[in-house]
Amino acid sequence: MSSADFLFHGIIRAFELIFNLNPYILSITGVSIKVSGTATILATLTALPLAFAISFLNFRGRQALITLINTGMGLPSVFVGLFIFVIFVPAGPLGLLNMIYTQKAMVLAQYVLITPVITGISLAAIKAVPKPIIETVYTLGGNEKDAAVAVLKEARFGIITAVLAGLGRALAEVGAILIVGGNIALTGSVGGIGEGLSETRTLTTAITSETSKGDISTSIALGIILISLVLSVNILANFIQRRD
Repeated sequence: MSSADFLFHGIIRAFELIFNLNPYILSITGVSIKVSGTATILATLTALPLAFAISFLNFRGRQALITLINTGMGLPSVFVGLFIFVIFVPAGPLGLLNMIYTQKAMVLAQYVLITPVITGISLAAIKAVPKPIIETVYTLGGNEKDAAVAVLKEARFGIITAVLAGLGRALAEVGAILIVGGNIALTGSVGGIGEGLSETRTLTTAITSETSKGDISTSIALGIILISLVLSVNILANFIQRRD
């Protein structure tokens, strides 16, 4: 079989797996969406209040916190995975929580990775709001809460873009969740492929696993789903930016 035929048959088989709703593929996709979605929600609930606090309040360590956020935006994912692994491994300080190799540990890893991303982009969106808008709020007798609400309305598209950027990074993350999640699937193949339904196996970690085993068609199917999800998030983010 030529390389062209090998690739062609791999792609055809990949689409068959997707359109036949293979349980192994679906379980991996479900875990990816669940973990990344949960991490994004938690990160958003942390990042937005933090971004507004930094923007409207003056407190000791404010500049250091901004520096920490900017550093966190480029934090290596494998370092985050290693740090969480050392903390939650059975011999570690929080080993009694039994979180290692669970979806909870994966959510925590992605939360640590994307919170700085959402915070940093939200800060930029808030700072881009014209100062006269804020000054008008105070002139009309408003307080800091009123000013924050006004800024939220003006910066809403930028903030939504920040959340989508965080989600995109979470979906594409592999290093940290591979370390803390273990890329685990239940024993026994499903639909003739894979090792069983996913426990902590995501689209990114499954691609590395299936490729290493030489199962190119499954890897391509997972890759098509992954790039479709990430592309959809980016298209939505670009659409929101154009509206802004």
